[in-house]
Amino acid sequence: MLNFNTITVAFIVLLLALIGVHFFYSFPYYVFGILVLLYAVALFYGSYNLRSNFYLKTISSAQTDRPQIAISFDDGPTPAYTPEILNILNEHGVKAAFFCIGKRVKENEELARRLHEEGHLIGNHSYSHDMWFDLFSSKKMTEDLQLMNDTTAKVVGVKPRLFRPPYGVTNPNLKKAIRKGNFTSVGWSIRSMDTVARDARKLYEKVTGSLKPGAVILFHDTSKATLDILSRFIQHAREKGYEIVRLDKLLNLEPYA
Repeated sequence: MLNFNTITVAFIVLLLALIGVHFFYSFPYYVFGILVLLYAVALFYGSYNLRSNFYLKTISSAQTDRPQIAISFDDGPTPAYTPEILNILNEHGVKAAFFCIGKRVKENEELARRLHEEGHLIGNHSYSHDMWFDLFSSKKMTEDLQLMNDTTAKVVGVKPRLFRPPYGVTNPNLKKAIRKGNFTSVGWSIRSMDTVARDARKLYEKVTGSLKPGAVILFHDTSKATLDILSRFIQHAREKGYEIVRLDKLLNLEPYA
């Protein structure tokens, strides 16, 4: 499997080989530039492709033939859409996973407690979800993740063990923070892209057309489009024979520390 370690070792070996060849048979220096560029492209791909497991192992689906799927939401809780999403889930008897932002848990304590009391899973999606989170040091990332857990423990009474990287981006610093905090990194197999979707019909077609056993669907409880299609999506999945189970059950993971 191609990952950060294997790519880096290969890059170093090739670089040393090129230096050796260049010593005996001179060639243009841009060849070194091409090698560095290819290495940079590989690192970029690994950082922005969560399912590649490039920097760290991330569980993004269940390897199963059983017709089971899980629904997850990122970035909440927010008063705008989370309550209505909860109403729909309760109406259909569905338990979902909510990867919450810690500062929003603090701002919406009653809503966070409602998530837990109604049987939904609460996961760690960082405290700040800062736009520069990916550039944080491993120490600052560790502190951010711990603050989210401490806030959730104070408000709800549980400390999440499941973590979903903000923006789906990983790097060596985040790997260190996840290991230090004893988190399990969880991704998705169907990314709805509902944060940019404006057409509810296209969003519905995208997620229903990608369903398969073991799928983990990524929605956001900050999206009007998701609210508009959620009930219909649940009905469609069940009509196709899928059972919607809570994420930790689907992936056989312990949700809390």
